[in-house]
Amino acid sequence: MKKHLLPLFLLLTGANAFAQQDFFALVGKDTPNIVFSDFRALDGASGTSGEKIFTSEAQSRVFSQSRNGAVTEDKNAPNNAQAVSMATLAYDPYNNNLVYMPMFSSNIYVLNAGTKEITLVENSITRVTSCDINSHITRMATGYDGNIYAVNNAGTQFLQISRKGNQYVVNDLGIIKDDAANGKNSFTTIETGFGGDMIADADNNFYIFSASGNVFKVSTKELKAKFVGKISGIPDNYSVNGSAVNSKGKVVIASAKGAPLYEVDIHTLQAKPLGGEQNLHIYDLASKYFANDRAVSNTVSANLDIYPTRVDDQLINVNVHDKSVKGNLRLNVFDLSGKNVLKQNLAVKDGSLTQQVYLKNLVSGAYLVTIADEAGKILLNKKILVSE
Repeated sequence: MKKHLLPLFLLLTGANAFAQQDFFALVGKDTPNIVFSDFRALDGASGTSGEKIFTSEAQSRVFSQSRNGAVTEDKNAPNNAQAVSMATLAYDPYNNNLVYMPMFSSNIYVLNAGTKEITLVENSITRVTSCDINSHITRMATGYDGNIYAVNNAGTQFLQISRKGNQYVVNDLGIIKDDAANGKNSFTTIETGFGGDMIADADNNFYIFSASGNVFKVSTKELKAKFVGKISGIPDNYSVNGSAVNSKGKVVIASAKGAPLYEVDIHTLQAKPLGGEQNLHIYDLASKYFANDRAVSNTVSANLDIYPTRVDDQLINVNVHDKSVKGNLRLNVFDLSGKNVLKQNLAVKDGSLTQQVYLKNLVSGAYLVTIADEAGKILLNKKILVSE
C-alpha cells in the first residue's frame, strides 16, 4: 500500500502548485511604511502563499520597449522595476505576465512570471507626481477583454494598457466621476474613495475597493463610479489594499497592515476570514478570474480541449481523445454581447479528433468558444482572446 502514497502525494502537491499560479500578491516588508518585498503566487481559495516570483533583492534584467534594448536603472530612484513604493498589480494570463507600476512613477513594467524578464513600457500618457496623492496609480486589474486597466486615486486618469503585436500601448480613457446618488460616499475623496484595488466583471465593468472598505461599480461606458456598499464582517480599522477574484467566484481582499485575508461575496459584500496567511503585508492582488463570469473554462473531459487561448494567427486547435465522445460535435464562437459569430461542425472518429479551426474575420477581443455534442449538451466552455 505504501508504494502508492508517493505518487498520490506528488499528484496533490502538483495540482496545488498549478492552482497557485493564477493568483498573485504584491507583498511588502514587515514595516508600517510601504516597502516592496516580493511578488508571490497565492492560493486564492485557501489563502496560503507559494513561490516567490520576483523579489526586491533579485537580479533584474530590464528591457526597454521604446529603446529596444536592455537598460540599467537607478535602484534608488522611484521609477525602477524594484522601487520601494508599489501598489498596483495585474495578471495577464494569456502571456503569463505580471503588469505593475511603481506608485510615484508613470513607468509600466511587465514581468514574465516564467522567464523573470522585465519589459519597461515608457509611458508619457500618465501624469504622476510624487507630491500629489491624487495622481498616484493605486488600482489595476485585467479586464474581461484582455486589456489591463488602471486608475489613479482621484479617478482623473483611467488607463488602458493594450498589447498590439509585441508592443504595449497606453491610452487615457478619461475621468471617472461620482454617480449623482453617491452622496457622502464619494469615489473622488480621500476619506471614502482613495487607495485599495479593483476587479473586473464579465461585462467589462470594474468594482473598485477603496482602502476604507467602500465598493464602487465603475461603468466603462459612462465613466461613472456608483457606490454599491461597504464591506461588512471586517474590523473597523481594516485597510483594504488588495482585491482579486478567486476560482470560486469570490473576491479575496487583503491589507497592507499585516492583517488576515478575507473572502467577500460581491453581491452581499459580506466578508468572512480566509485561512492561510495571517500577517502578510499585501499591497495588491491579481488573478485571472472575473466576477459574475459564466464563461469560465469548463469541460466534462480532461481529454477535450482547445488551444491556444491567446490567438494571434486566427487559428485554434481542437483536440479530442476520449472514447465517450462520439458523433458530430458543434463548435460555436460568441462575442461578449452573446452574438454567435462562428459555427463549425466537428466529426469525431473513434473518440479522436485533431483539427484546426479558422477564426475568419474575427476582430480583436475576447470570445467564448463552446463545443456541444449531437444532443446539444455543452462539453466545453472556454474563453479566448483574439488579437489581430
